[in-house]
Amino acid sequence: MKNTTLSYIATAAMGAALMLAPPAHANAPANCAVEGSIARTASEGQSDRITVELAGKEDGPDVVLIPGLSTPRDVWDDTVRALAGCYRLHLVQVRGFGDAPGANAEGPVLDPLVKHVADYIDDAIFDAGRGKPKIIGHSFGGLTAMKVGLAIPEKISGIMVVDSLPFFGVLFGPTVTAEQMKPQAAGIRTAMQAATQPGLDAVSLKAMSRTPSGQAMVSKWVAVGNPKVAGQVFYEVMTTDIREELKTNQVQITMLYPINPDSPFPANLTENNYKASYTPVPNATLVRVDDSAHFIMLDQPEKFLASVTAFLADEGKEAVATR
Repeated sequence: MKNTTLSYIATAAMGAALMLAPPAHANAPANCAVEGSIARTASEGQSDRITVELAGKEDGPDVVLIPGLSTPRDVWDDTVRALAGCYRLHLVQVRGFGDAPGANAEGPVLDPLVKHVADYIDDAIFDAGRGKPKIIGHSFGGLTAMKVGLAIPEKISGIMVVDSLPFFGVLFGPTVTAEQMKPQAAGIRTAMQAATQPGLDAVSLKAMSRTPSGQAMVSKWVAVGNPKVAGQVFYEVMTTDIREELKTNQVQITMLYPINPDSPFPANLTENNYKASYTPVPNATLVRVDDSAHFIMLDQPEKFLASVTAFLADEGKEAVATR
């Protein structure tokens, strides 16, 4: 069950359009990269939905990083090393993806998560007089970031989305609706939550990363994720459609999307899915990253950090955009 279900998820749900190479910091400002161990402290803004660790420059601009489905905050390790000398980094971890599930063990996860992240930004950053942070979110974390931007646009200065969509159902067809996705998503949720050993098979891992080291890291992260939380999050991602809401988007969005030469889906089909999803969104810029699977930060670390650096310097919309 494990191999069949998760292979289907990776290739049909996320791998369709849908970290380990050595870190490359050449594209980050020289004074931002930090070598060696980086101190992390637990933020006071913990909740029963998320934990947050702080790293980097105490008085630097604030950047909130949100990982994706079944992955812990460790996904940002290389990003932290590249930015810690200049920025105050808030490393979010969804409870259940690397630690005990807390309140995420029962009921909906996505909307409560959005509220808790928005409240954290409001209380620990904006109301604390630190200004408007930027958010970087990968996959499910990117969807979360966009929903936070819709909830508190006046308190966010920009969002970078790393390979995510406003509605993942478009991977099953341009006219598919969230309601139509529910039976299929519910079946996959049941199978995921019944798994006794969470994991991804070889086909699924290749949709996540193109490198053996990246695949090994993703496999390790997924293996310690909570199946109940992962199944529920997957269901909610597949049945959430924010395309109409994003037509009123007020926050600058930079969206990085990969073109995977190993994918069974043609590059033009993949690209068209992203363009069709984001072209109607005001203030959105698409940035194509070639020769990468879903974890861009692992497969193309130099390109990823170059895009992050430009985004944080308010130059994201000047990057190599397809729109």
